[in-house]
Amino acid sequence: MAWSGSPVPAAPSTPATSTPAPRRATARFMLGHPARWIALGFGSGLSPRAPGTVGTLWAWVSFLVADAWFSDLPWAAVLLASLAMGWWACTRCAQDLGLADPGAVVWDEVVAFWAVLWLVMPVGLVGQAVAFALFRFFDAAKPGPVGWADSHYKLRPGEAIGWRQGWGILFDDLVAALCTLLVIALWRRLFA
Repeated sequence: MAWSGSPVPAAPSTPATSTPAPRRATARFMLGHPARWIALGFGSGLSPRAPGTVGTLWAWVSFLVADAWFSDLPWAAVLLASLAMGWWACTRCAQDLGLADPGAVVWDEVVAFWAVLWLVMPVGLVGQAVAFALFRFFDAAKPGPVGWADSHYKLRPGEAIGWRQGWGILFDDLVAALCTLLVIALWRRLFA
């Protein structure tokens, strides 16, 4: 085809009101703001496969390390502070990524699984593994109340990502943690 001398048409411009394309969570992105460090689980959320599971594994290991120094009252304070700080960090990171509930944001798994382990301790490694498997099931499959919690804070048409979605990121994992604790409590009641 011969060149006709006419310029190549420019790509259509996007309106100024359109939402920018979502960003990808990378190590460089994480290093850009402290909220991202927290929301991305200090890098565990950057896993290319199953970031929620990797974030939960990070929570498990970090809990075992910290539990050597914390009794119940400090753990309660850490969980409350982590929840408040996580709400801010998850909201900020979701806004920065341009996604209401990014898969790389795993602080929700971290705080929720810390709560599970704190409330079921002392249990051995097998008990912790059962708690891990139950929590991952409820978080990933989202049956019943977990699915409701997940859908309750979804982004509405025309709504900007904000505090509501940041809380929603955390809320369904807290419900998954509650379901995990209920199953463990029923198991203990019936078979212990």
